[in-house]
Amino acid sequence: MIASVLPTYSRAPLHFVKGEGSWLIEADGRRFLDLGAGIAVNALGHAHPVLVEALTSQAQNLWHVSNLYQIPQQQQLADTLVEHTFADTVFFTNSGTESCELAVKMARKYFYDKDQPERVEIITFDGAFHGRSSAGIAAAGSEKMTKGFGPLLPGFVHLTFGDLDGVTNAISDKTAAILIEPVQGEGGIRPVPDAEMKALRQICDENGILLIFDEVQCGVGRTGKLFAHEWSGVTPDIMMVAKGIGGGFPLGAVLATENAASGMTAGTHGSTYGGNPLGCAVGNAVLNEIAKPAFLAEVNRKAGLFRQKLEGLVASHPDVFSEVRGSGMMLGLKCVSSNMELVQAGFDNQLITVPAADNVIRLLPALNLTDADIEAAHDRLDRAASQVSAA
Repeated sequence: MIASVLPTYSRAPLHFVKGEGSWLIEADGRRFLDLGAGIAVNALGHAHPVLVEALTSQAQNLWHVSNLYQIPQQQQLADTLVEHTFADTVFFTNSGTESCELAVKMARKYFYDKDQPERVEIITFDGAFHGRSSAGIAAAGSEKMTKGFGPLLPGFVHLTFGDLDGVTNAISDKTAAILIEPVQGEGGIRPVPDAEMKALRQICDENGILLIFDEVQCGVGRTGKLFAHEWSGVTPDIMMVAKGIGGGFPLGAVLATENAASGMTAGTHGSTYGGNPLGCAVGNAVLNEIAKPAFLAEVNRKAGLFRQKLEGLVASHPDVFSEVRGSGMMLGLKCVSSNMELVQAGFDNQLITVPAADNVIRLLPALNLTDADIEAAHDRLDRAASQVSAA
C-alpha cells in the first residue's frame, strides 16, 4: 500500500522538532549540528530572532491579498534587490523551480517581441540542476532527471561543463540564451572559473543573446558576496533566486535588466502566492541582515577558517577525502569511497551534511554559524571520517 505521503524521497529516520541557530534537536533530544541548512535555505540558521519577529509581526496583520493589489512589503524587497544588484526589475515566486520557469519564458518572449520568434534555444551544461518542473528537467537534461517524463520540453542544448569552444560552436540563429549556475550545487560544488564567466558574458554580447544565472543555491551571501557572480565582475541579464532569500520561508525571485524583461508586460506571467506580504516581510528581514558589508565580511572570515579546517581533514584522512571544493559557505568534500557512507556516518555523529553528484558531500551551513560551530563541525567530520575509514 502506498504511503499517505507520496514516496518520492528516501528519508533519513530523523524527526527534528526544534532548531536553534546551527543546531537541530531530534524528537529524542539529541542535538545535531546542521551543515545542510535545509539545502542552503536557512541562511540565518534556525529561529533567528529577527526573522521570528518579522514573521509574527506581519502574521498578526496581513498574510495574503494576491497580486491584484499593491503590496508595500513586495515593493520594499524589490527596491532593495534593485539597489544591491545589476537588476532593474524583480518578479517574486515561491521557489527556484518557479524562477526557472519565468527565466525561460522571459528569454523566449524577449526575442519573440524583437521579431525573432525562432530564437528559443537555451544552452545549458551537464551537472546542472534547475528544478523539477518540465522546463527545469529539460534544461538539466540528465537521464536521472528526465527518464520516464517525456516528451520533454524542447529548446535546450546540453553541453559539457567548462567547454567554452562547445558554447561558441553551439550558438546558431535559434539561440536565445545561455543558462548556468555560477557554482553548481547538486552537480558536486563545481564553481565556474572567473575567466569562463567573463568569456560567457563576452560570447553573449557578441552574439546578441541573453545570459541567465541560476543563483538559487549559490546566491544570497552563500559564497561571501551577496551573489556569487559578483566575484567574477560580470553581470547577467536575468537571474534566478530562491532558497536563502526567504531564510526558510518559501520565497523566490527573478531579477532582470529592463532590456531583458521588456517582453514581460501585463498578463504575460503571474503567481497567486508569489510576493505576498508574509513572504516579503521575511525576505526583507533576511536581506537587511545579509546585505550588510560587515555580515558578508564575517561570512568570508569564517569561511576561511572553515576551509582551513577542512583542508586539514583531507590531509588527515586521504583514504576518505580527496579534495575540498567551493567558496564561502558553499563547500564540498569529494569522497574517495561512497559519499553516502559519509552522510550516514555524519548522522551517527549527530552531524547533518547533504550528498551531491560526483561523490561529494555538501557543507552548506547557516551563514552566521559561530567559530565554536566550526570547531564542532571539524570534530564531528573527523569522527565520521574515522568511522568510515575503520569500516
